Amino acid sequence: MIGQRKNRLKLDWIIISIYLLLVGFGVGNILSSSISGEEIYLFDFTKLYGKQFIFAFISLFVGFIVISIDVKFYERFSSLFYLLSLILLICLFLFGKRINGALSWFPIGSFNLQPSEFVKITVALAVSKYISDYQTDLRKISDQAKLFLIILIPIIIIILQNDTGSSIVFFSLFLVLYREGISQNYIKSIIAIIILSIITLKFSLLTSSIIAVFFTTAYYFFKGKTKNKIIKIIVVSFLSLTTCFATTYTYNNILKNHQRNYIKVWLNLEKDPLKIKKMEKTILYNLNESKKAISSGGLTGKGYLKGTRTMGNFVPAQHSDYIFSTVGEEWGFFGSIFIIFLYTMLILRILYLSEIQKNKFSRVYGYSTASILFIHFLINIGMVLGLTPTIGIPLPFLSYGGSSLIAFTILLFVFLRLDANKINEW
Repeated sequence: MIGQRKNRLKLDWIIISIYLLLVGFGVGNILSSSISGEEIYLFDFTKLYGKQFIFAFISLFVGFIVISIDVKFYERFSSLFYLLSLILLICLFLFGKRINGALSWFPIGSFNLQPSEFVKITVALAVSKYISDYQTDLRKISDQAKLFLIILIPIIIIILQNDTGSSIVFFSLFLVLYREGISQNYIKSIIAIIILSIITLKFSLLTSSIIAVFFTTAYYFFKGKTKNKIIKIIVVSFLSLTTCFATTYTYNNILKNHQRNYIKVWLNLEKDPLKIKKMEKTILYNLNESKKAISSGGLTGKGYLKGTRTMGNFVPAQHSDYIFSTVGEEWGFFGSIFIIFLYTMLILRILYLSEIQKNKFSRVYGYSTASILFIHFLINIGMVLGLTPTIGIPLPFLSYGGSSLIAFTILLFVFLRLDANKINEW
């Protein structure tokens, strides 16, 4: 199963360099955000930074194994990996550990393993395998339905485990389907559903219903000659109204109180001053402290290990989901832009290499990797800045956590291995 040496030497060192920079920056900022002024012992593995140091070495070792395995292994066994990962997710209902309300971890001694992080890899492999199969025709509704099921099954299981944040990540794979030629109507429908849902929550059910029917009618009226124009107006209007009603029902009857509060904060729905004051001490506390930490960093930051709000542990989860607040305070605007630049370069590099792949499986997997990294990057930093709803997902390679770091490393290094083989496909 060991690949040829010449393939290993063809690895993309731009991606590897960015990866090492992000991981190193992550370990350094986890150290800063977890010491609270105490004396530092780099090899104290009882501390968060010591554990992350070990996770980083494990990730590098696993990454070396990943790029050493024969490239055909990943395509050949992708379906098996997918099925095993679903079984692992289901086993959480029997043996899982609930943390912060989410049934997402297997307790293994002092370490907690989060399977959903690794399922992202197996779903990406399964989607790549299915799309690259010569029998698959994305123009057929039946093939589209099978592909949607591959993505939706883990989403449903993870939602049932109360881990909404992780489930949202899988929707990024629909961007991959768009690249592979699936109808634009799916993307348009998703965007329309999101916009209608926001309008419904922000204003009212009546307002969103009127807007939906008006724009649907206007769109088809000015479109010109269209077959069955009246029928299309009726069908699309009905689906739009269904979306509006479903949004209202879901928000009021299905979402839990803390989830509704996150949406209230994001869309600024709460108008009662007393309730807002109460939220500032609870649901808004993380966001407000995060913003204060970032704004206090100014242009150049307060300096490494000199962030007063970071050292004072003002921001909850500042070593994990809110680690970007530590970056903002200690490294300032320029340091934050540098991190954003690294992520942007990493994603663009993966997309570029994906586009020049001769093997369809490699191309689809590359786009899947870029999409997963992008949605994590976008939501996490947006959450810390208050631009997106509060969703508990890590910042790739920076946030604390063995499961996420190892999983992101495997996700990335599988693509590196596939890319290293393209020289043999010409």
